[in-house]
Amino acid sequence: MDSELIRDIWVITQVILLDLALGGDNSIIIGMAAKNLPHDLRRKAILYGTAGAILLRFIMAAAVVILLQIPYLKTVGGLLLVFIGMKLIGKREGEEAHVTAQESLSGAVKTIIIADALMSLDNVLGIVGATGGHLGLLIFGMVVSVPIIIFGSTMVIKIMHKFPALIYLGGLILGWAAGSMVGSDTYLGLTRDAELYIKIGLTVLTLIGGIVWKYMGTKRG
Repeated sequence: MDSELIRDIWVITQVILLDLALGGDNSIIIGMAAKNLPHDLRRKAILYGTAGAILLRFIMAAAVVILLQIPYLKTVGGLLLVFIGMKLIGKREGEEAHVTAQESLSGAVKTIIIADALMSLDNVLGIVGATGGHLGLLIFGMVVSVPIIIFGSTMVIKIMHKFPALIYLGGLILGWAAGSMVGSDTYLGLTRDAELYIKIGLTVLTLIGGIVWKYMGTKRG
């Protein structure tokens, strides 16, 4: 099998796993914002709000790709991904996003769009990091996010409960993507061997940091 095809399949697999690991809270936002509306308005709020959220994600993804061309910003983005990965692993069960349920269609749509935009940076940055900014794979990753945003809350919660290791796998993928971003920062002038060590190092750091985060949270709780 062609090596480039294998790489694309691996990247797509990472994107799907990241969407599953990071998409749950965003899906829950939609349900919470629209839950007080009548059934017919609830469907419209979910449809319009999700459409607006998806459009904003594409804009954010394009902005991230452009911004990552700024010197050393890839390194900053990579370190941010490490933090996101630690937070994902360290998040205690039962912690989730909360938004106020709205009584009007416009209010629900606005809440869905704003709340999703505020919470989507981790998802967008993760996909950009995993795809290396590759346009085709990036678009695919954003498209994969759509059904997870719309239908995902129940599915994601069930998957997480059945396969809790998925959280750790998502964190490891974020750590590896962080290493890829830092390693590919041309302004650092790293060798290929150094890039590999950074990928491994940041992946391990993400895992250990996430476990410590979870332990500290449990201790405080």
